Amino acid sequence: MVMKLRAATRYDAATIWFHWATAVLVVEQWVGAKTIDMWADPLQVDARSVHIALGILLGLLLLFRMAWRATGGRSLPNADSGVLGLLAKAVHWGLCALLATIIGLGVALFVMRGDSIFGLFHVPVLVQAARPLRRTIQSLHELLATGVLVVASLHAGAALFHRYVLKDGVMARMWPARS
Repeated sequence: MVMKLRAATRYDAATIWFHWATAVLVVEQWVGAKTIDMWADPLQVDARSVHIALGILLGLLLLFRMAWRATGGRSLPNADSGVLGLLAKAVHWGLCALLATIIGLGVALFVMRGDSIFGLFHVPVLVQAARPLRRTIQSLHELLATGVLVVASLHAGAALFHRYVLKDGVMARMWPARS
């Protein structure tokens, strides 16, 4: 059963900022990863370096976001008390788990590959791994990254469904406030 929200109760500003910063970085990382191989050296090294740096930033953002949610972030009730509410909660936690896994796989690739960072320094190979294992990890990293984009798109579609079909104010809870 969908509950109509009387007032568009909002998440706090930090929670909203974490949400949208994560969304922007996820899209940027996916697009950036798909275009790395389009560049010739040294631009390819720079493109990979940006991907690595923003991946680290995304990992830190995810950690701070989870810490904020656990300690200071405003918690709002589900808009739906039934199966849809449970599904929404599962999708949110699933997105976090997928992101953490993707970032972990990216770190594994980083320590196995020994990348050059902006041509300024070369990270040594910290973990020797057979080429097939690196390819498998790379494939998983790419597959899960596309998966997180698909699930996030479904999440966005659900928000739009709440806004334009159910008209229940759910989307307004995570939308930045107008000044």
